[in-house]
Amino acid sequence: MHAHTTVRPRALVTGASAGIGEAFASRLAADGHDLVLVARRRDRLDAFAARLRDAYGAAVDVLAADLTDPVELRAVEDRLGGDESIAMLVNNAGFGAYMPFVELAPDRAEELIRLHVVAVTRLARAVLPGMVARGRGAVINVSSLLAFSAGMPAPPLPFRATYAACKGYINTFSEILHGEVPASGVKVQALCPGVVRTEFHALTGRDLNQMPTAAIMEPDAVVHASLAALHLGEVICIPALDDPTLLSQYQESRDRLIGASRSGSMAHRYARA
Repeated sequence: MHAHTTVRPRALVTGASAGIGEAFASRLAADGHDLVLVARRRDRLDAFAARLRDAYGAAVDVLAADLTDPVELRAVEDRLGGDESIAMLVNNAGFGAYMPFVELAPDRAEELIRLHVVAVTRLARAVLPGMVARGRGAVINVSSLLAFSAGMPAPPLPFRATYAACKGYINTFSEILHGEVPASGVKVQALCPGVVRTEFHALTGRDLNQMPTAAIMEPDAVVHASLAALHLGEVICIPALDDPTLLSQYQESRDRLIGASRSGSMAHRYARA
């Protein structure tokens, strides 16, 4: 076991028991972070925490919590707001529930919103005041390439109205937060991977074996891209996007649309209708 020689920064990772969250926790521990791991499955968290302590000498705390439950979410908020050593929050917990919207149970749709929107918002709100006051820190909100997919049909993409809308919220929320805190030294990122080799897809009923191998990214690669993008100052990280000008053009087109729509006059096509 490695000995502690300096005070290690601490990261809190949600959805840390598998997939991208597990990869984030492993990488951050290897890079010198202590950790707070959050997920629903206590047994998996405890076993994973033990492996991280043995491998990296990290101090690892475990919080078993269902972030769709307001009481359990509040316990994680309290931990974030009361811990001045928190240097990074990774809002990773999520699930898909891919199906046509009219078949999605209302309570399940609400769970999606609670996890991807409410929990992300409240945990960011819990941690950011302290980060801003200290002049350092980072918030990584795990979104999805599907956040950009509103105009694309299902199939071939999955039925995803609520899920993709929640991820669109994460992107907008992260971009605007980044604009509010840049002078403080705090960084905010929306991480938008495509298909990643995790159990997430099995839980949504999708078989990765039916997809081209070249289209599937490994969790470790997603995490590496995210941390590299954080260093480069990229607010929207799309791990497989080789040409960043495509994202810039998308953002510029969006800004032009806003600028062209600020007239107080009705568009001619509506006036003629």
